Amino acid sequence: MKRIYEAAAYGPQGACFWAETVPPMDWPALEAPRHTEIAVIGGGFTGLSAALHLAQDGVEVVLLEAEHPGYGASGRNGGFCCLGGAKAPHSLLRKRHGEQGLREWCQTERAAIETAAALIAAHGIDADTHSEGETLLAHTKRAWASLRESAGTLPALYGVTPRLTPREELADEGLGGPFHGAMTTPLGFALNPRKYHAGLARAAQTAGATLHGHSPVTALRHLDGKWHLTTPRATLTADRVILATNGYSSEDLPDWLRGRYMPVQSSVIVTEPLSEAQRAAAGWTSRQMAYDTRQLLHYFRLLPDNRFLFGMRGGLTATPRAQKAISAKIRREFHAMFPAWKQVAISHEWAGLVCLMARLSPYVSAVPDHPGLFAGMGFHGNGVAMGSHAGLLLADIAQGRRPRARHPLVMQAPPARFPLGGFRRALLAPAYFGAALFDL
Repeated sequence: MKRIYEAAAYGPQGACFWAETVPPMDWPALEAPRHTEIAVIGGGFTGLSAALHLAQDGVEVVLLEAEHPGYGASGRNGGFCCLGGAKAPHSLLRKRHGEQGLREWCQTERAAIETAAALIAAHGIDADTHSEGETLLAHTKRAWASLRESAGTLPALYGVTPRLTPREELADEGLGGPFHGAMTTPLGFALNPRKYHAGLARAAQTAGATLHGHSPVTALRHLDGKWHLTTPRATLTADRVILATNGYSSEDLPDWLRGRYMPVQSSVIVTEPLSEAQRAAAGWTSRQMAYDTRQLLHYFRLLPDNRFLFGMRGGLTATPRAQKAISAKIRREFHAMFPAWKQVAISHEWAGLVCLMARLSPYVSAVPDHPGLFAGMGFHGNGVAMGSHAGLLLADIAQGRRPRARHPLVMQAPPARFPLGGFRRALLAPAYFGAALFDL
């Protein structure tokens, strides 16, 4: 395996609160050679959704996870099941794919939320869901003007009308803070990602999928019409393979992937439970999942047990020095936004990897020039819904049949390579610097 970050970026990165909310779960390692119809590499939302839908269709499927269940971003994220998946603005997607292509993408964003909701309902997953859609908070007057202008486009693109809240009315909605207004879109919900992940795993196993943990794929080769997946203890052969590794991908699994994805660190802190008086002091009493209009955005929400979750993009490296710096930075920005909570204890802090693509849009399709290989990745920090939906699409695509859900052109464009190859992380520093200037 060839990865572009320091090893620490792929290891345990702090005490994740979600891990304490589910019973311990483990999947046995692949111990003996075997063959399967379809192999899935990666045990996150995308991989589990694909395995579940394949098993429900009667397909023999074996999933290989490099570490323990919930190890990657699916077990560490902020729990925002919302619109998203691409970082490209609507104007760019319209230029690339036309008005119809943009509308198909927006409809897929909405369908992804519905896919996650349907999975939760169908399999009785208690994922602590809450929040009536998502709330976007303007961090400047200019951003508020932009929100008001963009609100008019949502009915045509998403079929819903957002609610605009001016600055003077934010307190009445429990949205206290240094904000200039808010736009609430009534699509999506918040959840406990580890509970959702555990529920998907149970559903996949019940349907007949075989799940293996502690089985990193160290080599992937196509020989004699079969895919050979090498793990430390045994080799799995498969007729077809689904790559669902996202930000935890490797440069050589397969070589085609080299330079086509950009892992980016995201950091999260969670407070001790806040009292009613503490919540009132900050003016934040809402259960809405929220984020701000910065390019380097902050995302935050009040959890069901009254802890407060606050996240932002992480460091550029995973060295101890960088981790210490981002730990201090996230606290500074949290306290600047909510000064009433400067003395509130932080009980948990962790980080994980999200995945960006050079075209700023996800890829969910067959891998070019690799017969029987398929990939779903590049959800740009919004993989709860879109990763779940990608798994559903891949289950059909890998079977060679028409997807049961719309498969927009945005997802089918082969990903371009980033400049600088294995050194492409160097692009992040100037990009972050430019974004920070734009956010002023």
